[in-house]
Amino acid sequence: MPATSIRDYLRSTVATLQKAVGSEAEATARIIFEDVAGYDRRFIFAEGDRGLSDFRRLQIDAAVARVLAGEPVQYAVGRARFMGMDFIVNRSVLIPRPETEGLVDMIVDRLGRRSDLRGLDAGTGSGCIAVALSRALPFCNMTAIDFSDEALLVAKTNAETLKCKIDFRKADILDMPHEAMPVYDFIVSNPPYIRHSEAADMEKRVLDWEPGSALFVPDDDPLLFYRALARYGLSTLTPGGSIFFEINKNFPDETVAMLIETGYADATASRDYLGAWRFVSAVLPKE
Repeated sequence: MPATSIRDYLRSTVATLQKAVGSEAEATARIIFEDVAGYDRRFIFAEGDRGLSDFRRLQIDAAVARVLAGEPVQYAVGRARFMGMDFIVNRSVLIPRPETEGLVDMIVDRLGRRSDLRGLDAGTGSGCIAVALSRALPFCNMTAIDFSDEALLVAKTNAETLKCKIDFRKADILDMPHEAMPVYDFIVSNPPYIRHSEAADMEKRVLDWEPGSALFVPDDDPLLFYRALARYGLSTLTPGGSIFFEINKNFPDETVAMLIETGYADATASRDYLGAWRFVSAVLPKE
C-alpha cells in the first residue's frame, strides 16, 4: 500500500482539526506542517505528492493531539511568527499577536529616521517587541525588562537566535527605581490590561494556557501599569521622548487623560488594523 502523500495528509489533518478550532483549521494545520515537519506552503505545492514518512507523521500527529487537547498551536509547535520572524514561545510568555505589530510599526514610522536611540520595552515577555525594534531602528540600544525569570530566558534566547544585542533585566513595572537622569528616548509597553471581569468573554485556549500574570489587572484599577510607566517616564525619558502603549480597547480616553494629567503632551489614541482602539502614544514636553 503506497504511503499517504503529504498533501493528502494535510487535507485529513485540516478535517481532524475542525472540531477543535473551526475556521482556523487550515491555518493551524499549515503551521504544524511547516514548523514541525518543515513543509511550508511552497514545498507542499511543488512536492506535496511525495509520500509522508512515518517519522514525520508521528511528529505531526503529536502536535495535532496537543491542539485537540486545547493547547494553542503556537505552544504545541514551540514558536510564533511576529513581524516576519520566528519567536520561541512557551507557557511562560504570551503568544505574540498580529495587532501588536501595529505598535512596532507606529514606533518605526515616528522614530525610524533617527539613529542611536535608547529604548525600553517594559514587560518584554517573549522579547518580540524589543527584538523587532532592535532590528528595525538604526543602531537602537534596547533595554527590556520582565519580572519573570522564565520569560527573560525565552526573550534572551530569541534575541540570541535573531542576532540582536539587548540588555535584559529583571524588574517589576510597579516597582521601578527612578533614575537620577534621563536614559531613554522612548518607552514601549504591552502590559497586562484585561480586567478580570472580561475573562468570561475570552477564549478558553487563552485562559487555560497563557500566563494570567501577563494578561489581567484588577477591575478597579485598569490603568495600573500605564500609570506606573507614565510616572517612571517623567524621570527616565529625555525631553521630547515618547511613550507608546498597547491598551485595552475599552479605555482609550481614560489612558490619554491619564497621560495628560501626568504631564505628557500630544497624547493620542489609535486604532489597530481591525478597527479597535489599541494604541496610545504621548510625548514628554521639552523644557
